Amino acid sequence: MAEGGSFEAAVREIEAALGRLEAAVARRGETERALGDLEIEFSRLGEDRSRLVQELDNSAARAGRLEEANREVSRRLVAAMESIRAVLDAHGG
Repeated sequence: MAEGGSFEAAVREIEAALGRLEAAVARRGETERALGDLEIEFSRLGEDRSRLVQELDNSAARAGRLEEANREVSRRLVAAMESIRAVLDAHGG
């Protein structure tokens, strides 16, 4: 009976070990799926970052053009006001 008990105990140990192995394989599969999901998300974040960098560059360029246009308008307004003053002064205004 001792041999039968040993055999049954060994079978139970093997079954328990197989159960742990199956659980480890399942966890590994879940981890790999999660890693794949993270890689996809990381890729999307990289694409979003690239798009945002491009938009920022475009906005900065537009802001520069608007600043230049603003300086030109200001310069022309000053020139127009000076011309008006000169005309008024010349005509006793």
